[in-house]
Amino acid sequence: MRALALDQIYATQRRGAYLNAVDVHSGAVWASVGPVAVDTDSWTLVLWELQARHLLWDRVTMDGGAACRAASRMVTPNLVIQADQWHILHSCGQLQARLGRQLHQLQQQTAVVARQAARIAAPQQPRGRNPKTDLVAHAAEVAIAQRLVDDVGFLMQELRRLLDVVVLDQRGVLSGAQRQDDLDSLLCLWSEVVVSAQAPQQAIVQQLLTTVTEALPELLTFVEQLDRVQADLRPMLSPARQALVGWAWLRRKGLGWNTRDIVAALPPCWRDAARVLLAAWADAVLLTTAVERWYSILRVHLTVHRTLSAGRLALLAVWHNHRLFTRGIHTGQSPLHLSGMHQAPTDWLVALGYPPADASPITHERPAMAAAIACAA
Repeated sequence: MRALALDQIYATQRRGAYLNAVDVHSGAVWASVGPVAVDTDSWTLVLWELQARHLLWDRVTMDGGAACRAASRMVTPNLVIQADQWHILHSCGQLQARLGRQLHQLQQQTAVVARQAARIAAPQQPRGRNPKTDLVAHAAEVAIAQRLVDDVGFLMQELRRLLDVVVLDQRGVLSGAQRQDDLDSLLCLWSEVVVSAQAPQQAIVQQLLTTVTEALPELLTFVEQLDRVQADLRPMLSPARQALVGWAWLRRKGLGWNTRDIVAALPPCWRDAARVLLAAWADAVLLTTAVERWYSILRVHLTVHRTLSAGRLALLAVWHNHRLFTRGIHTGQSPLHLSGMHQAPTDWLVALGYPPADASPITHERPAMAAAIACAA
């Protein structure tokens, strides 16, 4: 059973797109077709083909593509859709940056307002069509804009914290209901900030609030499964113990630990339950990062070739699925190995039917095969 990331990358001049289905946890490319029209029918055919190849998935994550969503709801109507958190937070970050630019413009105007006030005191006529001459009023306007930027920054920081897999405070690891209560309070505070904002910034803050409110239900579909796991483990791993495991999980990068290191640092009687809890946290799906990694490869070939034929696209997918990671925690493994196919070859040419590199040299009686291998290499 897989978790899929679905997304499309547009071809040259947006004439069709390449539709991709990538395994969230392993990065294996299960489907990559195109260029085709970006509509519900195209996505439905891709998902039907995956089902015909006996691929099973219980979770889907994607960005805001309407055609992809409609196809997913038609092919797998019982599956909830997890929205990609990165796209939503990126859109919010762009709006937040607009507030910062407006504050910077006001701060740059301070010297101009000071010069205009000095001309009034000279006395001289101020310059410009609508000059600002009141330095005190301008300072108050800058202070209000600065406070708004600080408030929105705090709200965005809290939103990112509450959207994380593990949310930890003095109450312990928050349940889904506690997380939702905190989010409701956050949205109430956001509404108050909208009301207190000045006219130029109020529309931006309102747009931020609308974006978050509309996307929030699909950003938290992973919480229900985590709630069940945390509740089932309470007889063996109390809330206080879960909080300690959550503290280590949130700081694992700073500590340089992986899951095995966290489990090894716990008392022996905790380890079995902690191993299940950590596996559930690691299995949570929030982002479409896997498909973006595939795009980092695909974009290079699109830039060079302008368009990719079905054969070239299939070869790229085979090469990607069989290539070994050379660094990181998965060094020496391929995406297929991470998907559970431990016997998969490590040479993509072997997967295509060519002899391995250490095979006996090809004789002259097989010139056609020698030419084919040379072309493939």
